[in-house]
Parts: sequence; C-alpha cells; structure tokens
Amino acid sequence: MSDIVDVHLLNETVKTKQLNKMYKISKEFHFSAAHKLEGLPADHPCSNLHGHNYIVIVELEASELNEVGFVTDYRKLSPIKEFIDKYLDHQNLNDALDFNPTVENIAKFLFKTFEKTFPQMVTITVKETPGIAVTYSPMFDAHPDKIG
Repeated sequence: MSDIVDVHLLNETVKTKQLNKMYKISKEFHFSAAHKLEGLPADHPCSNLHGHNYIVIVELEASELNEVGFVTDYRKLSPIKEFIDKYLDHQNLNDALDFNPTVENIAKFLFKTFEKTFPQMVTITVKETPGIAVTYSPMFDAHPDKIG
C-alpha cells in the first residue's frame, strides 16, 4: 500500500503522506484568562478587555501501544498543565504573551512550545467558548510541494 494518498480540499486534489496511526488519545486542560485583541475596530467587542474560560485539548497518536498498553501515560502530560497554570491561568494574555492573543495564535504557540517534548502530539485545539474552537496541527499543511 502506498503511503501517498489524494486529499480533496475544496476544489483541489493534492498528494500527501498517509499516516498509518491506529490510536489517538486526548487530554483536556482548563484555564481562565483575559485579553483584548489588537487590530480590530474600536467598536468591536473583542477590542475591549474581556475574559474566557479556555479549554485546551492535546491529541497524541501512535501506531502501536507501549509495553503497558498506552499511547502514553496521561501523567506524562503534566508539564503542559504546569505551563498553563504558571503562565496563562488567571493572566492578562496581552501581558503574558508577546503576540496578539487570538485563539489561533494561542493554539499554534502551545503546539510549538510542546512539539519537541511530545513528538506523538498531532494537534492542539483551543476552545475559547463552547461554540468557538481552533485546532492547530502541522499535518494540515498538505501542500504538494511538501511531498518528496
């Protein structure tokens, strides 16, 4: 079986590498923080300081389980919780982060912060409200020039 597959994106078909992963696990982390978004019109509600109860969902994948039968022990993800608690929880994100704290930027920041520590991590989703979520994953980059 080829490890290159066609992925249909809108009106375009691109080739990408198929990942033969069989297990996906996730863990949620929660934090509350305030922010205001820069670059918006003054009358936009998000240009004012406001807060959210964020949910961060980290997903890891593996094609095989370890000797215990885990993708990974969930307790090994505690550095993520410790980081969130120390640097994000009950903070003004405009002061805590050196970028415009959109949910998109927060998702990418968290992924980049932990991608070397957790090489099985495939996505980070950040929920700003129950109805708004952003998922960041480098796997979303399925541009044909990336396939060798």
